[in-house]
Amino acid sequence: MKIDRHTKILQLIEENIVETQDDLAELLRDNGINVTQATVSRDIRELKLIKVMTENGVYKYAAYNAEGTSFDSRLVTIFREAVLTIDYAGNFVCLHTITGMANAAAVAIDTIKNQDIIGCVAGDDTIFVLVRNEEKAKALVKYFKNMLKK
Repeated sequence: MKIDRHTKILQLIEENIVETQDDLAELLRDNGINVTQATVSRDIRELKLIKVMTENGVYKYAAYNAEGTSFDSRLVTIFREAVLTIDYAGNFVCLHTITGMANAAAVAIDTIKNQDIIGCVAGDDTIFVLVRNEEKAKALVKYFKNMLKK
């Protein structure tokens, strides 16, 4: 039963934007799996689900991927604490950080599986991210700024 529920949870978070435990419990009930909030909470912990930001700036549950397809919560914290300003020019995104923190913030950026990021270079307090085009750079700036707000 538990294995079936975990399999269904992974399927549901892959196919839907699931923002809260209540959303997940409701989806499970809609799929014939009666659960309590405590069970959903325990399942989230056991599956090591994390919250990632969508392109719309909304956080949703996702399966943690050790290959770095999404931000680890610790990297989000480092990114938030380190980054001071974000801007773009053409297809370059420039981030200024606290002195000595650019490399740490760049590691967080490198963990994003984003086909539009061509590469990332960090100095002591500045990071340059090369993006495919200006439109993608503008979207990436919005994504990064939304991360700083949460």
